[in-house]
Amino acid sequence: MNLCKVLGTVVATQKHPAFNGRKLMVVQPLDEREKPLGKSFLAVDHTSCAGKGDTVLVMREGNGVRQLLQYERAPIRSVIVGVVDHVDAVR
Repeated sequence: MNLCKVLGTVVATQKHPAFNGRKLMVVQPLDEREKPLGKSFLAVDHTSCAGKGDTVLVMREGNGVRQLLQYERAPIRSVIVGVVDHVDAVR
């Protein structure tokens, strides 16, 4: 799992059928103190409630994603699985 910040949404008129009815979001990985860490990437919003500015949990493992979506051949690697209310980092 990765902690990420939603930067925005992606709109596509042509896409693989696995993406039909799913929101595609641009997310930025964060460290435990919610500071940007690495490059942004795309993730499918499985929660249907994530929005720009939200802190989210992202699963980035193909096999787990396919099991979660129940789509064995889905070309999806990253899925938002939760919206984070609060992060309490121990120093």
